[in-house]
Amino acid sequence: MFFIILINTFILFISCGGGTKDDDLSTTPSNLVITANIVGANTSNPNGDGSGTIILNFSAENATSYKVNLGNGQIIETSFKTLTHTYVNSGTNTYTIYISAYNADKFISKSVAVTIYVVSKLLWSDEFNTNGAPNPTYWNYDIGTGSNGWGNNELQFYTNRAENVIVENGILKIIAKKEIYSGSNYTSARILTKDKFSFKYGSVEIRAKLPTGGGTWPALWMLGSNIGTVGWPACGEIDIMEHKGNDLNKIYSALHHPGHSGSNPDSGNITISNATTEFHIYKVDWKENSIKFYVDNQLIYSFSNNQNVPFNHNFFLIFNCAMGGNFGGSIDPNFTSATFEIDYVRVFQ
Repeated sequence: MFFIILINTFILFISCGGGTKDDDLSTTPSNLVITANIVGANTSNPNGDGSGTIILNFSAENATSYKVNLGNGQIIETSFKTLTHTYVNSGTNTYTIYISAYNADKFISKSVAVTIYVVSKLLWSDEFNTNGAPNPTYWNYDIGTGSNGWGNNELQFYTNRAENVIVENGILKIIAKKEIYSGSNYTSARILTKDKFSFKYGSVEIRAKLPTGGGTWPALWMLGSNIGTVGWPACGEIDIMEHKGNDLNKIYSALHHPGHSGSNPDSGNITISNATTEFHIYKVDWKENSIKFYVDNQLIYSFSNNQNVPFNHNFFLIFNCAMGGNFGGSIDPNFTSATFEIDYVRVFQ
């Protein structure tokens, strides 16, 4: 009887503990090899032909599938050993690509850094080459004083009159004046592309010469197209350029959003020469992972864009010149008029 029990116990031990799980049969991949070929790359153009296209080849022993992190937020899983991808962010950008080779739950990983050039394509522009009123296909007007001086205690009345906004000899002119008009002591203009043109991500370049005079507040900026449904600052605001006549030649760039609005934006500034006597190029480079501001290609401020802030949907453009207000400050009592001149606006994507 004891002998029978011993045999049964031995059989039970073999059947319960002597087997091998399927997971233990997989072998960890090895020898992961990656090659990255940028389309059009040569000695003259080491970062490619501007198409942004890259061809990835990868292989590993014992691998059954691969996961490719393209370094721009995109992750692709594939069983093939090659992948073609086109990057869309304009300019020259470096991406670190991570590739993992899998066999069941076992894997190895390797990375490669690539620098790729993408040609910026002109999406939209206004060169202001037709004399008269701004192109009605592109521009609307804000009229009046707005709520609480457009929310900033500004003192001007915005009009659509030629006395305040006109295109002459290839230049858009926004003219602020000291005059009594509809209950206000100053007039000016504010034009915007709302409901006519908006875009998501890209570079905006504006060549402009700023007005003179204490209290002038010219601005080149953008608002989220969803402002009508979510309001401000939830829609987001991108200020490409702001200037105070009371703080000559100091250029401000800022981002307004919940928690960083009003007098508490994410912002930077730079002091330049001749802002009111010469034209300069004001630029924002807006991407899904960054927003950068420049004056004459000199970086002012860089912001890490992410999905927790409202800078990942369509925005429209606004050009205006305010008088006084929370930012513009005191108006020079001798002020009579000043002109904000804009040579062109170009949006690349």
